[in-house]
Amino acid sequence: MMNDDYHMDLESFRKNGYKAIDWIVDYLESVDDYPVLSEVSPGEIRNTLPEKAPLDGETFDAMLKDVNELIMPGITHWQSPSFFAYFPANSSPPSLLGELISSGLSVQGMSWITSPSCTELETHVMDWLVDMLGLPIKFCSADQGGGVIQHSASDSTLCALLAARERVSDVSINERGANRQLTAYASTQAHSSIEKSCMISGIGRDQLRLIKVDEKFSMDPYALESQIIEDKGKGLTPFFICGCVGTTSTLAMDPIEAIADIAKKYDLWLHVDAAMAGTASICPEFRFINHGVGKADSYTFNPHKWLFTNFDCNAFFVSDRSALIKALSVLPEYLKNKASMEDDVIDYRDWHIPLGRRFRALKLWFVIRHYGIKGLQHHIRKHVEIAQKFKQWVIASDDFELAVDSQLNLICFSHKNGDEITQRILELINSSGEVYLSHTKLNERFVIRMSIGQTHTEMKHVEKAWLLLNRVASEVNS
Repeated sequence: MMNDDYHMDLESFRKNGYKAIDWIVDYLESVDDYPVLSEVSPGEIRNTLPEKAPLDGETFDAMLKDVNELIMPGITHWQSPSFFAYFPANSSPPSLLGELISSGLSVQGMSWITSPSCTELETHVMDWLVDMLGLPIKFCSADQGGGVIQHSASDSTLCALLAARERVSDVSINERGANRQLTAYASTQAHSSIEKSCMISGIGRDQLRLIKVDEKFSMDPYALESQIIEDKGKGLTPFFICGCVGTTSTLAMDPIEAIADIAKKYDLWLHVDAAMAGTASICPEFRFINHGVGKADSYTFNPHKWLFTNFDCNAFFVSDRSALIKALSVLPEYLKNKASMEDDVIDYRDWHIPLGRRFRALKLWFVIRHYGIKGLQHHIRKHVEIAQKFKQWVIASDDFELAVDSQLNLICFSHKNGDEITQRILELINSSGEVYLSHTKLNERFVIRMSIGQTHTEMKHVEKAWLLLNRVASEVNS
């Protein structure tokens, strides 16, 4: 009901809130019935929308009707148990409830004083994650480091690079601008956010050295050291390395221990990107992926990928928070307050790019408390078990073959008859609406990626995908 002041009254909000929750539950119950990949053409959704905004307000029922009729056709269903493309972006009811309460509170948590609970819960939950994942204690707030929730791993990488830039320049670049003397390093398989961070930070795309990889698509540490030596010989200043615990294309593991030793030898900042794979270390048997992480300056992973926490929620840790704060702190008069000035509190506005920030820790807190460590381990183990079963099917297949081995939840494979057939199979699979997979190229070879990690994915969904792959392969070959 619309009041004279145009607001939705609270009783109407209550009733409409029930309708919204019912809608979400109905959607999640039926998500497997939708075509996984949206079937609309570019511009089709906009063409259904009114040219002008409404002069008079409309009812919530009208809005929900348009969600069903206008918006849903253009949704690719990331929460479908048959979504195997890119990487998981899984969610869960406790996360959604935490998000709802966070939205209801609508706090702006830029500083401790603007909502102490927003800051202190985040600090506490980030410390929980260090323990849960078996990460080094130096990333805890009780030491010199600490964790902060960022929008995405891309934001974390940029913040790490800025902290490294200011450490090597003694905060001079913040004052006088960048030059072309600094060089950064990552493998050819590293995420594109490294390149974008170099662009944004003023380091420059040309100053990023992409290091060759071995047959497992892991960074070659000998090539890394050779490139650093070459750059130093040219009078340049190497300052930053990004190592990957699970590359985007294949989930390849860079040799972090060896890379860390090189970083220490030449005094470079080492940032570890574990965007998807990092979640696996909640299970002790998968903590081989943490080997060498104790020597890193910063580390990031995404709970919004594989830890049942809806987007956005990235976890970023530093071993020395003062380096990060020096790089990003700006304190105008209107933000000054007693707690901040006396250095009694954490002000997370100094730990990332934007000033404003949402209460994202609440949904992560809900997820951890609902599942418990055992519940989260159960689901991670199940996803890895399903993926490894799929890998065995590929190995035993007469038609498909592995492109590279993987011990976790991403399997890369292709058809034995070459790229053209592999690509055609993927196109037909995705156009069927039954599943959605994505691809990459490895050594110029077209490869299909099977990424398993959605909240409700079971063996039956992967079996269906495998049967469909084989059926389509047979049709393409006939």
